Amino acid sequence: MELSDHAPGSGSLLIAPPNVLDPNFFRTVVLLCEHSTNGSFGLILNRPIDVEIDIMSGDLAGYEGGLCYGGPVQPDTLHFLHRLDLPDAEHVVDDIYWGGDFESLKERHREESLTDSTVKLFLGYSGWGAGQLHDEIQAGGWIIASADTAAVFRDPPKELWRKRLRRMGGEFAVMANFPIDPRLN
Repeated sequence: MELSDHAPGSGSLLIAPPNVLDPNFFRTVVLLCEHSTNGSFGLILNRPIDVEIDIMSGDLAGYEGGLCYGGPVQPDTLHFLHRLDLPDAEHVVDDIYWGGDFESLKERHREESLTDSTVKLFLGYSGWGAGQLHDEIQAGGWIIASADTAAVFRDPPKELWRKRLRRMGGEFAVMANFPIDPRLN
């Protein structure tokens, strides 16, 4: 399998090829928020968790955007992507920011009832030590693509994996149609 031409970096999408069977990353799309020689940090965009957000945080009561599984590392931590001007937020790509001052996020929600078109919440994250992500990419464990606002805030999570592969065209578009279990094809 041929890898995409993009080098990973903050603002890249990591798309798991159909042959990745690890249940943590099976058919996932990860937004890489930070990437350096020391390691990488990302959030899985297409793993919604079916739970009422008020159960997770009364501070965001009424938030209807839902919650996603961000990855297997520290699954008891809350992370967020947003399109807001929050103190201490890290710019990822386009108008997408990661983290920042949570008190400011709560205040903005009280003022204007934020939705999933502005904020995405995640439990846990996906992380790689120094050189680990590079090695996984070289072994064919990830396809690299460019992220954009649509991938994070507009594309339905359940369609994101196929949609992004199709958008890349060629052999990647073919991968989008691989059956989950080829033995049943």
